Amino acid sequence: MDETGFDLTPGRAWLAVFAAGVVAVVGGSIAFTRTVWDEFIWQYFWGPVYADAYNAGCAIKAGGETLLGGSGFAENCGIAAQQGHIVAEPGYTLVSEAGYMIVGLFFLIGVYLLLSNLDIDLDKAFFYALFPFMLFGGALRVLEDATDAAVDAGVEPVISYPFNTLFISPIIYFTVFGIAIAALVGSLRLADRGVVDSADRTLGTVGGVALAITLGYLVVLGLTVEHVAFLPHVLLIIVGLATVLAYGVYALADRFYPEINSGTGYVGLLVIWAHAIDGVANVLITDWADVLALPVSYYPKHPANEIIMNVTEAVLPAAVFEAIGSAWPFLLVKLGVAVAIVWLFNEAFIEENPRYSYVLLVGVTAVGLGPGTRDMLRAAFGI
Repeated sequence: MDETGFDLTPGRAWLAVFAAGVVAVVGGSIAFTRTVWDEFIWQYFWGPVYADAYNAGCAIKAGGETLLGGSGFAENCGIAAQQGHIVAEPGYTLVSEAGYMIVGLFFLIGVYLLLSNLDIDLDKAFFYALFPFMLFGGALRVLEDATDAAVDAGVEPVISYPFNTLFISPIIYFTVFGIAIAALVGSLRLADRGVVDSADRTLGTVGGVALAITLGYLVVLGLTVEHVAFLPHVLLIIVGLATVLAYGVYALADRFYPEINSGTGYVGLLVIWAHAIDGVANVLITDWADVLALPVSYYPKHPANEIIMNVTEAVLPAAVFEAIGSAWPFLLVKLGVAVAIVWLFNEAFIEENPRYSYVLLVGVTAVGLGPGTRDMLRAAFGI
């Protein structure tokens, strides 16, 4: 409690920072619309989501109105940029990724404070229970991809703008996180009242059912409509390769450097597997789409992927990357970073603050498994 008698708890401090951030963004957007809103927030954050929601090549701010360009729209993205208009393309930039990392960490701290305030202990059992929600997030994102495919095919979409923005990255992370937190709190309340025997099993069941319904709907689309395919061999190949690689890396670490896995155990294996799914999916759909018989082509939306591919093509002889592709180093980076993160969560770190440790591990896993599942399912359903 400070001199004014006001008890500034960590939770209140978080809310104060959040409120100040909202005021700063809204106030700056009103007072300096061109600089703050148009050239920063809209160009790097909302514009890409808006363009993605309409399956456009870009969104263009010109003369006080917002236009759509590319991918069947009349406006030309490149010409608009040359004319000095503000152009936002779907996907990520270094600016947006840095912003999302900061915001994501801030909200992870908020989740930790919420769990502390509710006296909820997040441990290994709840990590496993939350795992289906991470897969659910990627599958839910593919529903929006199916909506885009329907629009391209001239079919009325089930979900349209603005509601489909809830299922577009990065907003979908907040959507799924909100659903997961609500399910977590609800499961704990049911367990406290004796309605269910186990809160973590109830939570896992809710996530599993949500995932099953979403996947089931996608399978039905794949079997009944022309604009969605169904290629189960893609799922088998990606999941199989990712599982072999993840377990191989985990087993090697356990054999030669057991301290890497000592703190997390099989939770660490799931972290590595999540990022292996992301890496394998990226490599296969980028460089091996023809071999997998995919009906559409894909390109990297993250700057890191693109940078790695550009460096690979600049360093290796043309004959090499033309034969094996240029995306494979991304998989090595994903595996290496995942192992390094698991190593950080040693026994001492987790024992000192288990709740915060598992909140971070959930976030780290979701960042790999969310986009990885989306890429894998997009390829498996040809959208």
